[in-house]
Amino acid sequence: MIAYLNGAITHKTPTYIYVDCNGVGYHVNISLNTYSKLEKLEKIKIFTYLNVKEDEQSLFGFFDDEERSLFVLLISVSGVGVNTARVILSYMTPEEVKTAIIHENAMALGRVKGIGPKTAKRIFLDLKDKVIKETGSDHVIFMSPESNTIRNEALSALIALGFPKPVVEKQIKVILDKNPNIDTVEDLIKQILKQMN
Repeated sequence: MIAYLNGAITHKTPTYIYVDCNGVGYHVNISLNTYSKLEKLEKIKIFTYLNVKEDEQSLFGFFDDEERSLFVLLISVSGVGVNTARVILSYMTPEEVKTAIIHENAMALGRVKGIGPKTAKRIFLDLKDKVIKETGSDHVIFMSPESNTIRNEALSALIALGFPKPVVEKQIKVILDKNPNIDTVEDLIKQILKQMN
């Protein structure tokens, strides 16, 4: 098992990168979530998961251990392969995936290509208790479906305005941690814009 790679990024696309480790180049499959965080980096320590099949071996990389752990949980569910798990983590952040699982939000997961109602139910059944145990009860209370919708809409709006996604995500988290009672997208965006100035 390769736990992580530490080296220079010699080639970069939204779906895979090449990492040079002492002259050996590794092809590493990544999610869009990881790509957004390493887009401007030249060197990286990337956490990895080696997927072994009879006819191929493929390496998947993650910007942090939280995303890798969630990926491993997702592929433990019957019917969820490595590519489906990567698509889920490309469409949603790890926090959004955990929230959808905790609240059994089939609509959120159903928007991901390849996830139908039956697969969503299996994910909830297999992973809900594990995710709650991992994240703690505070996460369950704080991340209501309403706040998640507001979070997504604010994120989309601010990215459309030209703000970088990682910065916006961080500001949204900070503001909702301090003000969990914010209940409109407009209020959340106003608070974020104040912080951005």
